[in-house]
Amino acid sequence: MRILKYTIIKNRKQYDNYCKELEQLSGGGKLSQPQKEESELLTLLIETWDNQHNTFSELDPVQLLKGLMDMKGMKASTLATKLGKSKSLLSDILNYNKAFSKEMIRDLAGEFKVSQEAFNREYSLRVTLVELPTIKLRSVRSENIPKDTFTVDKKRVVIQPKTEKRKLVTR
Repeated sequence: MRILKYTIIKNRKQYDNYCKELEQLSGGGKLSQPQKEESELLTLLIETWDNQHNTFSELDPVQLLKGLMDMKGMKASTLATKLGKSKSLLSDILNYNKAFSKEMIRDLAGEFKVSQEAFNREYSLRVTLVELPTIKLRSVRSENIPKDTFTVDKKRVVIQPKTEKRKLVTR
Protein backbone atom coordinates (compact mmCIF):
# COMPACT_ATOMS: atom_id res chain seq x y z
CA MET A 1 0.00 0.00 0.00
CA ARG A 2 1.29 3.45 -0.96
CA ILE A 3 1.58 6.14 1.74
CA LEU A 4 -0.04 9.47 0.81
CA LYS A 5 2.22 12.49 0.75
CA TYR A 6 -0.63 14.79 1.85
CA THR A 7 -3.63 14.08 4.07
CA ILE A 8 -6.47 16.12 5.50
CA ILE A 9 -5.02 18.73 7.87
CA LYS A 10 -5.65 17.76 11.47
CA ASN A 11 -3.68 20.34 13.48
CA ARG A 12 -2.03 23.75 13.29
CA LYS A 13 1.50 22.34 12.92
CA GLN A 14 0.48 20.33 9.86
CA TYR A 15 -1.31 23.41 8.47
CA ASP A 16 1.84 25.54 8.90
CA ASN A 17 3.99 22.86 7.21
CA TYR A 18 1.61 22.65 4.23
CA CYS A 19 1.63 26.45 3.92
CA LYS A 20 5.44 26.47 3.84
CA GLU A 21 5.48 23.70 1.22
CA LEU A 22 2.99 25.60 -0.94
CA GLU A 23 5.08 28.77 -0.66
CA GLN A 24 8.22 26.90 -1.72
CA LEU A 25 6.39 25.22 -4.56
CA SER A 26 4.84 28.48 -5.81
CA GLY A 27 8.05 30.51 -5.57
CA GLY A 28 10.04 28.58 -8.17
CA GLY A 29 8.82 29.99 -11.49
CA LYS A 30 6.98 27.84 -14.01
CA LEU A 31 5.56 24.61 -12.61
CA SER A 32 5.46 21.20 -14.24
CA GLN A 33 2.12 19.40 -14.47
CA PRO A 34 2.77 17.23 -11.35
CA GLN A 35 3.84 20.36 -9.44
CA LYS A 36 0.66 22.19 -10.53
CA GLU A 37 -1.45 19.30 -9.29
CA GLU A 38 0.45 19.18 -6.01
CA SER A 39 -0.03 22.94 -5.64
CA GLU A 40 -3.78 22.62 -6.30
CA LEU A 41 -4.08 19.82 -3.75
CA LEU A 42 -2.20 21.80 -1.09
CA THR A 43 -4.34 24.86 -1.84
CA LEU A 44 -7.53 22.82 -1.44
CA LEU A 45 -6.36 21.29 1.85
CA ILE A 46 -5.27 24.68 3.22
CA GLU A 47 -8.51 26.41 2.16
CA THR A 48 -10.56 23.63 3.74
CA TRP A 49 -8.68 24.08 7.01
CA ASP A 50 -9.11 27.88 6.78
CA ASN A 51 -12.86 27.57 6.24
CA GLN A 52 -13.27 25.22 9.19
CA HIS A 53 -11.05 27.25 11.51
CA ASN A 54 -11.89 30.71 10.23
CA THR A 55 -11.60 33.36 12.94
CA PHE A 56 -12.66 36.22 10.65
CA SER A 57 -16.16 36.22 12.14
CA GLU A 58 -14.69 36.96 15.57
CA LEU A 59 -12.99 40.13 14.33
CA ASP A 60 -14.62 43.29 13.13
CA PRO A 61 -13.46 44.38 9.66
CA VAL A 62 -11.03 46.99 11.03
CA GLN A 63 -9.36 44.46 13.36
CA LEU A 64 -9.14 42.06 10.43
CA LEU A 65 -7.51 44.69 8.23
CA LYS A 66 -5.01 45.58 10.95
CA GLY A 67 -4.18 41.89 11.41
CA LEU A 68 -3.68 41.33 7.68
CA MET A 69 -1.49 44.42 7.42
CA ASP A 70 0.56 43.23 10.40
CA MET A 71 0.90 39.75 8.91
CA LYS A 72 2.34 41.24 5.70
CA GLY A 73 4.43 43.80 7.58
CA MET A 74 2.57 46.57 5.77
CA LYS A 75 2.15 50.14 6.99
CA ALA A 76 -1.02 52.15 6.40
CA SER A 77 0.78 54.55 4.06
CA THR A 78 2.08 51.65 1.95
CA LEU A 79 -1.39 50.11 1.69
CA ALA A 80 -2.96 53.45 0.81
CA THR A 81 -0.45 53.92 -2.00
CA LYS A 82 -1.00 50.36 -3.31
CA LEU A 83 -4.77 50.87 -3.36
CA GLY A 84 -4.54 54.38 -4.82
CA LYS A 85 -6.37 55.85 -1.82
CA SER A 86 -5.50 58.79 0.40
CA LYS A 87 -3.59 58.14 3.59
CA SER A 88 -6.12 60.16 5.56
CA LEU A 89 -9.02 57.98 4.34
CA LEU A 90 -7.23 54.81 5.41
CA SER A 91 -6.31 56.42 8.72
CA ASP A 92 -9.97 57.34 9.31
CA ILE A 93 -11.00 53.75 8.60
CA LEU A 94 -8.31 52.29 10.87
CA ASN A 95 -9.36 54.67 13.68
CA TYR A 96 -13.07 53.78 13.34
CA ASN A 97 -13.99 57.25 12.09
CA LYS A 98 -15.19 56.16 8.62
CA ALA A 99 -16.77 52.99 7.28
CA PHE A 100 -15.49 50.91 4.37
CA SER A 101 -16.94 51.87 1.00
CA LYS A 102 -17.95 49.16 -1.48
CA GLU A 103 -14.95 50.06 -3.63
CA MET A 104 -12.58 49.86 -0.66
CA ILE A 105 -13.99 46.44 0.30
CA ARG A 106 -13.37 45.15 -3.26
CA ASP A 107 -9.86 46.58 -3.32
CA LEU A 108 -8.92 45.17 0.10
CA ALA A 109 -10.36 41.73 -0.69
CA GLY A 110 -8.29 41.64 -3.87
CA GLU A 111 -5.13 42.88 -2.17
CA PHE A 112 -5.28 40.39 0.71
CA LYS A 113 -6.87 37.50 -1.24
CA VAL A 114 -9.86 37.14 1.09
CA SER A 115 -13.58 37.18 0.40
CA GLN A 116 -15.37 40.53 0.34
CA GLU A 117 -17.67 39.24 3.10
CA ALA A 118 -14.75 39.43 5.52
CA PHE A 119 -14.81 43.25 5.28
CA ASN A 120 -18.52 43.64 4.57
CA ARG A 121 -19.85 43.18 8.11
CA GLU A 122 -21.35 45.52 10.67
CA TYR A 123 -19.14 47.17 13.24
CA SER A 124 -19.35 50.30 15.37
CA LEU A 125 -17.80 53.61 14.41
CA ARG A 126 -16.62 56.14 16.94
CA VAL A 127 -19.20 58.75 17.76
CA THR A 128 -17.93 62.30 17.54
CA LEU A 129 -19.84 64.67 19.75
CA VAL A 130 -20.51 68.04 18.23
CA GLU A 131 -20.96 70.95 20.56
CA LEU A 132 -24.02 73.01 19.68
CA PRO A 133 -24.13 76.74 20.34
CA THR A 134 -26.02 77.92 23.39
CA ILE A 135 -29.46 79.30 22.58
CA LYS A 136 -30.81 82.14 24.65
CA LEU A 137 -34.58 82.16 24.93
CA ARG A 138 -36.15 85.62 24.82
CA SER A 139 -39.76 84.73 25.36
CA VAL A 140 -41.52 81.49 26.00
CA ARG A 141 -45.06 80.78 24.81
CA SER A 142 -45.48 77.64 26.81
CA GLU A 143 -45.59 76.66 30.43
CA ASN A 144 -43.80 73.91 32.31
CA ILE A 145 -41.76 72.59 29.39
CA PRO A 146 -39.26 69.94 30.44
CA LYS A 147 -35.76 71.09 29.53
CA ASP A 148 -34.70 67.78 27.93
CA THR A 149 -37.53 67.56 25.36
CA PHE A 150 -36.45 69.96 22.65
CA THR A 151 -34.68 69.72 19.33
CA VAL A 152 -32.80 72.50 17.63
CA ASP A 153 -33.98 73.62 14.22
CA LYS A 154 -32.10 76.24 12.14
CA LYS A 155 -34.03 79.30 13.34
CA ARG A 156 -36.16 78.18 16.24
CA VAL A 157 -36.34 75.73 19.08
CA VAL A 158 -39.21 73.29 18.71
CA ILE A 159 -40.61 71.63 21.81
CA GLN A 160 -42.32 68.32 21.18
CA PRO A 161 -44.16 67.01 24.21
CA LYS A 162 -46.19 63.85 23.84
CA THR A 163 -49.55 65.62 23.56
CA GLU A 164 -48.96 68.59 21.29
CA LYS A 165 -46.28 70.65 19.59
CA ARG A 166 -45.25 73.90 21.21
CA LYS A 167 -42.84 76.49 19.89
CA LEU A 168 -40.30 78.66 21.62
CA VAL A 169 -39.41 81.90 19.91
CA THR A 170 -35.73 82.81 19.88
CA ARG A 171 -34.03 86.04 18.97
